[in-house]
Amino acid sequence: MEELVIRDADVVDGSGAPSYRADVVVDGGRIVSIVKEAADAGCQRPTARRELDAEGLVLAPGFIDMHAHSDLALLRDPDHSAKAAQGVTLEVLGQDGLSYAPVDDRTLGEVRRAIAGWNGSGDDIDFDWRSVGEYLDRLDRGIAVNAAYLIPQGTVRALAVGWEDREATPAELDRMRQLVAEGMEQGAVGMSSGLTYTPGMYAKDGELTELCRVVASYGGYYCPHHRSYGAGALEAYEEMVALTREAGCPLHLAHATMNFGVNRGRAPELLALLDDALDAGADISLDTYPYTPGCTTLVALLPSWASEGGPEEILRRLADEGTAERIRHHLEVTGSDGCHGVPVEWETIEISGVGDPALGEYVGRTVLESARARGGSPWAVARELLLKDRLAPTILQHVGHEENVRAIMRHRVHTGGSDGILQGAKPHPRAYGTFPHYLGHYVRELGVLSLEECVAHLTSRPAARLRLADRGLVREGYKADLVLFDPATVAAGSTFEQPRTLPTGVPHVLVDGRFVIEDGRRTDALAGRAVRGTPR
Repeated sequence: MEELVIRDADVVDGSGAPSYRADVVVDGGRIVSIVKEAADAGCQRPTARRELDAEGLVLAPGFIDMHAHSDLALLRDPDHSAKAAQGVTLEVLGQDGLSYAPVDDRTLGEVRRAIAGWNGSGDDIDFDWRSVGEYLDRLDRGIAVNAAYLIPQGTVRALAVGWEDREATPAELDRMRQLVAEGMEQGAVGMSSGLTYTPGMYAKDGELTELCRVVASYGGYYCPHHRSYGAGALEAYEEMVALTREAGCPLHLAHATMNFGVNRGRAPELLALLDDALDAGADISLDTYPYTPGCTTLVALLPSWASEGGPEEILRRLADEGTAERIRHHLEVTGSDGCHGVPVEWETIEISGVGDPALGEYVGRTVLESARARGGSPWAVARELLLKDRLAPTILQHVGHEENVRAIMRHRVHTGGSDGILQGAKPHPRAYGTFPHYLGHYVRELGVLSLEECVAHLTSRPAARLRLADRGLVREGYKADLVLFDPATVAAGSTFEQPRTLPTGVPHVLVDGRFVIEDGRRTDALAGRAVRGTPR
């Protein structure tokens, strides 16, 4: 007898087709049968050792978070309710060009310092891996939800070239090609870049094109955080479309927003650019989170020249009065490339987390508010924080526009990604709320998307980008990565004031046929594993 029958579910199968009522049978980690309208058809209903009454609930494929920063959180926190409670059954890690494989001892230490604001210092982690394959093997020991991995181009450049702002030599470029090829062979699904973060931002288009050719040869995709989301955003999108066309590589645009005052209402221009490329045969997808503020590290705002050489060089420059004044001028007057070419508006920069608890008074305040409270300048506050906290502070940037968010999420190649940073006392609520917020706010309350459309955005579309032949749909033979939610009550519990509040209306989540959320509570199941790309 099979393990589980989910009885009388309203199945939204991920294809975008209308829902239907059915009994769904799960066994051995897969969906083994779907009996539609079983109760009304007069046929014999399926049985199993366990029966779950799903009356009033939607059964959908598990959600795929196309942009996650859980690279260490999955190892640190076996509970991982931040994602599991949302119905997320697969996360894509290695984002924005910086992560923890492939590395050697030198670059591991550098990367840990550079992205401590994203993932913590890692002092509580046993870094017993160096290669992509070894990291995926570490995930295979058991994690809360499944995870796929993108080779981080900035980490690759740090390993082969260093943190200097210069072109790679032919030998260094060959080394980077080799590292990317090895990572793809070991199971990565593609490559990411952070082209406003060092050292990845120092790569010219020719270098990126060569690496994308390697990715494409293995059937992977390129996922850039491109060179600007502010001034010059459209040009930055055009650059990525042209680069991947030249390389013959599929393109997935990370957190595809149009932010800052210069881009208010300009989402239709971006979508027209993408439509033209798609109609010409380009293979493009994108992800967004359903919120207006962004989230990153405070140090990321600095001009690229101030970040050359890595974290210790940044701290040295910040400590020097003359150099610090040059940095301030670039930030506040010229418009730093780290701040997307827009002069920083300190009233939009909210400190969301610090590494040193002694600096907790800054959390939840904008830099301008702290400056006024202290009777000093915003730059003095920001500089002091960076120095005292050794580059660890994370920030919310309140620079987005609701009309752009809604327009982009309607697009035919849109998928969902939380970009969720789980560090800090007041993280962005998207880390805990992205997927229920889509379903509750943008589907039920606003009607921006239909329920069937939205589920397709969050399931089958990302599965297709990841080339997963047995995930993303409710189909016989597919993996039983499933979520059951109440369409009348599903909602993000997280807010900017209480960002770690879990969602409502998501009573059950299964990974590989095992309950990780049952009756709204986290079980002890560690059913997730690494989902490896398959070289074609």
